[in-house]
Amino acid sequence: MTRTTPALLLTLCAALSSAALAGPREDLLAQYASAAKQANPAFTAFSAARGEALFQQKFSGGKPDTPSCTSCHGSSPRSAGRSPVGKVIEPMALSLSPSRYTDPAKVEKWFKRNCTEVMGRECSAQEKGDWLSHMFGQ
Repeated sequence: MTRTTPALLLTLCAALSSAALAGPREDLLAQYASAAKQANPAFTAFSAARGEALFQQKFSGGKPDTPSCTSCHGSSPRSAGRSPVGKVIEPMALSLSPSRYTDPAKVEKWFKRNCTEVMGRECSAQEKGDWLSHMFGQ
């Protein structure tokens, strides 16, 4: 055994441990990153700042009563929101709603519905990753 073999084994073990620690949120971000890179080869990383801007931005392509994410979710992801019919929406911030964003099918369902209602189109993979990066940091 050479001196580099233990170092190589240690590196391999660390990589495998990191992969084992990855959860559904990290997997979802990795999928969005792959799709974002495919759509735009210049893509390098998600941005919580872009995610916050997307959360606050007003759009004209969706439903008139929901021009922004804040229409239902409130101005802060750390506060509860309210749907147009009055249903309470738990805070979007991961720190206050730790079970959020663990079911990829549910995340996709809500992105599809909300992006269409707010923006008048589906969100791009980069927009989804940016938005999630913002919410994960809250």
